[in-house]
Amino acid sequence: MPAVGIPTSGNNKEYVGNLTPYVLATCIVAAMGGLIFGYDIGISGGVTSMDSFLKKFFPAVYRKKEEDKTTNQYCQYDSQTLTMFTSSLYLAALIASIIAATVTRKFGRKLSMLFGGLLFMAGAIINGAAKAVWMLILGRMLLGFGIGFSNQSVPLYLSEMAPYRYRGALNIGFQLSITIGILVANVLNYFFAKIHGGWGWRLSLGGAMVPALIITIGSLVLPDTPNSMIERGQHDEAKAKLQRIRGVDDVSEEFSDLVAASEASKQIEDPWRNLLKRKYRPHLSMAILIPFFQQLTGINVIMFYAPVLFNTIGFGSDASLMSAVITGSVNVLATMVSIYGVDKWGRRFLFLEGGAQMLICQAVVTACIGAKFGVDGTPGELPKWYAIVVVIFICTYVAGFAWSWGPLGWLVPSEIFPLEIRSAAQSVNVSVNMIFTFLVAQIFLTMLCHLKFGLFLFFAFFVFVMSIFVYYFLPETKGIPIEEMGRVWRTHWYWKRFVSEEEVHPNGGYEMGKAGQTVKNV
Repeated sequence: MPAVGIPTSGNNKEYVGNLTPYVLATCIVAAMGGLIFGYDIGISGGVTSMDSFLKKFFPAVYRKKEEDKTTNQYCQYDSQTLTMFTSSLYLAALIASIIAATVTRKFGRKLSMLFGGLLFMAGAIINGAAKAVWMLILGRMLLGFGIGFSNQSVPLYLSEMAPYRYRGALNIGFQLSITIGILVANVLNYFFAKIHGGWGWRLSLGGAMVPALIITIGSLVLPDTPNSMIERGQHDEAKAKLQRIRGVDDVSEEFSDLVAASEASKQIEDPWRNLLKRKYRPHLSMAILIPFFQQLTGINVIMFYAPVLFNTIGFGSDASLMSAVITGSVNVLATMVSIYGVDKWGRRFLFLEGGAQMLICQAVVTACIGAKFGVDGTPGELPKWYAIVVVIFICTYVAGFAWSWGPLGWLVPSEIFPLEIRSAAQSVNVSVNMIFTFLVAQIFLTMLCHLKFGLFLFFAFFVFVMSIFVYYFLPETKGIPIEEMGRVWRTHWYWKRFVSEEEVHPNGGYEMGKAGQTVKNV
């Protein structure tokens, strides 16, 4: 179990140190690991709307789309093989994240990041040179393994390197890197689709080698974290590294706490069994429900298939890719809003405001598509004002997600897990996320074909439910030290019934097996 926390027995304990240029630079380089995830999300939807790609690998879909213009627009992309091309990555990422947890713990964060970059590069090469569907799916699976390793190690690396006062902003930096990857992919798709000869899709898929090179080289030049060094018995090197990243010589207090945390975490024989204890019911609930709801906002539907959606509602193939570039830009800018406001306005405010914004936009998009397409999916001639309205509200929807459920869906779970269950709880969090990402990606086009414009109402229902959940069951964690987080559950109107007073120490932490020892994250 990784040493990602420090035990402390006092209230409001603080450590010396600043956000030095050295640690800022290392965190920026490490956060670029999110580029491979974002690039893949953006590239896959754009490629599947390129006619030359469909004609070569999915001719039945191409014929349905191009040769019969009277075909129901809702069903023209309904192909389980086509969606397996996209969603196979997430099954591979799910498997890889389980393996990566062991690699990250035993061999360090850097090696896991290196594996992620190399596997992603191999997948990009195979996809760029693909001659048959099986090569595409094999390449996607290798991409998935790469994403599984990098998504497991990069956030952990960031949380361990960053001073605890800046951990939230730097973690959202990883989400920002993902959104930049999506935007870059959309821009490349837009230009590669214009290449004569119909081979632009090879550049799109093969271009994934560039972000793979960034994370591979980055993993070789980045320093290891003090936590990881301590876990592997390199105490002298760890203390020297801690002094450099904090920018001060006196780090003895933080260093001794890191050593103690490492020793304490090694005493936990079965964190999975620990996670099932009644006092951790609030944490387990959040580890499952937050990623579950995050995927059912419908955002992956928009980002995976934005070009397909825009093409379906009457844009040309070229215009649909340009529209995806617009949504990608909105995604990046809105994520910056979250970085600015998460510690000013609070997590609950952003969750609830974003939920309301997404709900309204989904209702408007449903009305727009329903009015023009009806239930038979034949829109006829679409006026320009109609297309502009759809783009505006989809962009507003993306902005609502990008400053709420996007970054906070990862940030909040990282704040609430105590050290003794953090490894297991984070594995549950990632696994649930990947499982539902796979399911949504796999069944979306079939649901669009059968539910038609009602699909947006399906996701709007879940946005309503998750907003109610946040309002009643998610406590505010803004400005609360990690070691006092136990008090959040103890004073909550519902969760307090699961956390008894004797299990919470005076400063709010949970018992770890030694009297008076609690947990603080770094």
